This record gives sequence, C-alpha cells and structure tokens, in this order.
Amino acid sequence: MKILLPVDGTYLSLHEARFALQLMRSGLQASLLLVNVQEPASFYELVTAREPELIEGAALEAGEDLLASTAALLRDAGVPFESVVAQGDPAQAILDLIGEHHCDMVVMGTRALGPIRRMLERGSTSDRLVRNSPVPVLLVTPPLDADAPQ
Repeated sequence: MKILLPVDGTYLSLHEARFALQLMRSGLQASLLLVNVQEPASFYELVTAREPELIEGAALEAGEDLLASTAALLRDAGVPFESVVAQGDPAQAILDLIGEHHCDMVVMGTRALGPIRRMLERGSTSDRLVRNSPVPVLLVTPPLDADAPQ
C-alpha cells in the first residue's frame, strides 16, 4: 500500500506523519509519498523576473525545506518514503499525484476555516479531496492543543 501524506512543514504535519507511523507500527504494510505543493509564480513575477527559472528553483527549495522535518522523522523510524514538491492548486496537485504515483490512500489533517474563507477558497483542501479523490482519504484530527507545537 502506498499512502500519500501532504506536508506543509507545520507541527500539525508532523502530527499526521506520526499518525501514519502509528498505523504502520500497528501492522499496516505501506510506504509513504510525502508531498508539498507550492503556489505557482504569479504572472507579474514571471514577467518581471530576469531569470524565471530562479523562481521555480526557489519554490522547489522551499518545498524541500518544508518536507525536511517529516522526512527526518520517517528516516529515523526506518520507514520507506519518497518525496515530491509540486506546484499549483493543492487539491488538484494532490489528485494528480495520487494517479501518477499509484497511491492507495491519503492521510491528512483538517483545519477549521470560517464560512466566508471556505467559500472564497472553494472549500478546504481536505474537503475537496474527500469529494474528488479516487482513493480513501483519512482525515486526522488535530491534537487537543492545536496551538502549541508538540
């Protein structure tokens, strides 16, 4: 089984990775695909940049930096994983990666959006994945004290 694990570099991402590790320690045989999705460069950034490839390189570097702590956690646990940095709309990029990497499940967290923000963002990424994913999406509840790092 291959599990896609979206990572944004926050302690909540580590919480979700620890949950996936707990599943594996309980007997689930799986490998993980760590995914970070970066926002693409704006039209203005592309037009005014002297070297547009530097913008893409900076996004890739930022994504790899955000994946680092989760990757270290998995390496320390001896768990096989791959990592990918993508660009674009997070929900759509994750949906594309599910198919490209033949993932069997997504494990991700949820975050509370207010009704106005949910409407402006066309729903949260987790909501959009639950509605559109071809594979099961397991939503991990944030820790009780979601404001403090663990």
